[in-house]
Amino acid sequence: MHQVPFDEFCHRLGVDPVTGLTTGEAARRLQHDGPNELIQRRREPELVIFMRQMTNLFSLLLLAGSVLSFIADYVEPGQGNAYIGAALLVVMLLNGSFSWYQQRKAERIMAGFRNMLPRLARVVRGGEIQEIPAAQVVRGDVLFLEEGEQVPADARLFDVAGLKVDNASLTGESEPQLRTTYPTDRHLLDSRNVVFSGTAVQAGEGKGIVFATAMKTQIGRTADLTQTVTAREIPIRREIARFTRIISFIAVIMGAAVFLVSLFVVANPVTAKLIFAIGIIVANVPEGLLPTVTLCLAGAARRMADQKALVKNLESVETLGCTTVVCTDKTGTLTVNRMAVQRLFLNECMHSDADASFEPEELEKLLLVAILCNNAHAAGDDGRSFLGDPTETALLEFAARFQDIRRVRHDFPRLYEEPFTGRTKMMVTVNEVAGKQVACMKGAPDVVIERCGTILINGQEVPFTQEHRSAYLNAYEDLARRGERVLLLACQEVPVRGSWQDEDLPSSGYTFIGLIGMFDPPRQEVPAAVRGIRAAGIRVVMITGDYQTTALAIARTVGIVSGADAAVITGEQLRTMRDEALEWELEREEVIFARTSPEQKLRIVQALQRRGEVVAVTGDGVNDAPALKHADIGVAMGRSGTDVAREAADIVLLDDNFATIFPAIQEGRRIFENLKKSIRYTVSHAVPEVMPYLAFLLFGIPLPLTVTLILAIDLGTDMLPAIALGKEQPERDIMLLPPRRRDERLVSPHLLLLAYGVFGTIEAAAGFYAYFSVLMTGGWRWGTSLAAGDPLYLKGVSAFFAAIVLCQVANGLVSKAHRQSLLRQGLFSNPLLLVGLGVGLLLAGTIVGLDALHPIFGNASLSLHEFFLAWPFAVALVLLDEARRWIIRQRMA
Repeated sequence: MHQVPFDEFCHRLGVDPVTGLTTGEAARRLQHDGPNELIQRRREPELVIFMRQMTNLFSLLLLAGSVLSFIADYVEPGQGNAYIGAALLVVMLLNGSFSWYQQRKAERIMAGFRNMLPRLARVVRGGEIQEIPAAQVVRGDVLFLEEGEQVPADARLFDVAGLKVDNASLTGESEPQLRTTYPTDRHLLDSRNVVFSGTAVQAGEGKGIVFATAMKTQIGRTADLTQTVTAREIPIRREIARFTRIISFIAVIMGAAVFLVSLFVVANPVTAKLIFAIGIIVANVPEGLLPTVTLCLAGAARRMADQKALVKNLESVETLGCTTVVCTDKTGTLTVNRMAVQRLFLNECMHSDADASFEPEELEKLLLVAILCNNAHAAGDDGRSFLGDPTETALLEFAARFQDIRRVRHDFPRLYEEPFTGRTKMMVTVNEVAGKQVACMKGAPDVVIERCGTILINGQEVPFTQEHRSAYLNAYEDLARRGERVLLLACQEVPVRGSWQDEDLPSSGYTFIGLIGMFDPPRQEVPAAVRGIRAAGIRVVMITGDYQTTALAIARTVGIVSGADAAVITGEQLRTMRDEALEWELEREEVIFARTSPEQKLRIVQALQRRGEVVAVTGDGVNDAPALKHADIGVAMGRSGTDVAREAADIVLLDDNFATIFPAIQEGRRIFENLKKSIRYTVSHAVPEVMPYLAFLLFGIPLPLTVTLILAIDLGTDMLPAIALGKEQPERDIMLLPPRRRDERLVSPHLLLLAYGVFGTIEAAAGFYAYFSVLMTGGWRWGTSLAAGDPLYLKGVSAFFAAIVLCQVANGLVSKAHRQSLLRQGLFSNPLLLVGLGVGLLLAGTIVGLDALHPIFGNASLSLHEFFLAWPFAVALVLLDEARRWIIRQRMA
């Protein structure tokens, strides 16, 4: 297909390269060939995924307990062990099913987020340029390609302008390959007049006709579609796995120790001793923890999506919480990315856009270069709205007030183009103008000025003297100080050639025509976001390709720079700066990098990381991809960002707004803190659940708590509050704290001390107080034995259970905040938590009050007074934690 004559190629595909396919023909081909998508990789069977949820350590411990309970019931039937075995088995199945469901739900949510950013392609249909989903591209479509886009299908090129394509994903070639319109090799993969699906456009632009889509493309034919993708382990899940191993180890050791000690100390049957060991194991296993983590992470990603920040992987949510530096570009992120011409420097005079003192003739050459050296194109029939780069559309919108854009471009056709790149910082076209060939140039003033030998004064070309240069520099500085983006426009007549290459373009001798100043105003919400991010102890570093004066003006406007000693480092300075000197400069609080290249952006990120910073980087261009990938968090723009940048990033901002980063960082901090709150709440009840068994062994008291009641607490009364704490509102000072250390543990010794040593101890004391109060009120005295079916003993068991539930209600309330007062955090800030605590109390009341459930749980009914015997301990727990938080706030003050 790549070697046949182009006319025959078009004939075979039934397409006119000018008008493209008709809409109806494209629809027919789409129906016949199917969507332009690769076949999905084979997923693991759902049964395998489900069974994996049943084989984590917690589930295996519950399964072992269930098996042992059934064995005990077989050896000694009628003791209620079958209930315990069935309950443990049901708990294991429910826990695994819930975890499986939440994992599938989270995957669907993430897939939905990815679908919100469909790949798009520009094609010609019915003579009009259309932007369509890449999946709807068909054979015969005339395809438009430009820098930063991914090629959606295999296509043969018929028009190129400096087009370079990265074929590394297909051929392994490390350098971008220049494309042509003629075949260069008989092998399809090696011929340069073809582009392939999945490759990236690194520079220039071009047009081609699609000849293969979907599985018929080269990448579709060679892809190993049976290969499975190994998911990257999320740090939070790694922390949870570590915590699971620790808790499981403690549970097994304590269970085995209790069983061995009871063999020599307790005269009960072996089956009873086995049940004690099972009780110890079950009490230490936080059965609801794993589904809670999944719910928290998925909820965080959903909330961030509501804030216009799409998370491509859940790891990013956690990493955001410890970000210490945000490196941001300027245009489109800090600014609205809507350029408008503000001022012109012509004839060594400054004119405002509204200034009518100049005549159209005075603008003739400036407008000619602005129109011809420009790749924006008309968006409608009115000739005054345009699509393309914001800078180029602003030039055409200005020029359209004086000239007919379509007529000028028709009369003066383009012969060649050297596209703008981040390295050259300029664009050059060669056009045929009135029988002559003219090179038109626009670009960064400090680059283009070096190529100028004359200047246009009153319509005449005169030598570019030092006086002219001084006037130019003053004008440039004046425009830049106002925060305007400045372009220099120049041109020269060149010798007539039949064909042009980059090396044929003149490198000097251009005529300086004028400067154009365009203003892209800062977004209104950015200053508040910058203040918030800096208040959170996070530095904001601007890295831009703009002139340093312009960058500094915008940085002051949005609050990135507030002092007089900010460091402003240019790309030229950076080029000769050693790494040690760069790291020393980065120690400053306020740093701006201007006139930088994408390669230098990557170097800055690496220097910050060497200093131990956790770096978030924003970017939108194809050359930003290395920095986005190397950063701890890559943040791409959803609107202006290229496909390549979005692919390299971890998070995509749908609105291209820097202010969206602030709530994203807040969400990262919130999720980490909420998981700590949920874990602290969940593990606290392990102490009052374990202590009854230890007291029974050591002091010979009647066993105050049954295994089934432990399960009722773990998976009944405590499950919903634990999940609700994952949705708790962030504390008001969360963005006033410095970033947490990246090596900070989710489950720290301090958290375990607070959960086990303080809250757990108070709850255990409350349980024993209620238990013995009921027993002694009923006439029991220390040393007196009680039968397992004695009504007084069963009431004591209920009292111990009710005490734990009541204290867990207090624990749930105080777990809402780590530092803030409970009143300041708000008792009603989390309605789901209140519902969960209410449901827990209602469930506990049902277990205690409903006679039909008593044989299952081994308890009896209580009066209202007996149910709430432990209320002083619950109040003490709240007051004690309020005092603890007050001390923390005093230390932070």
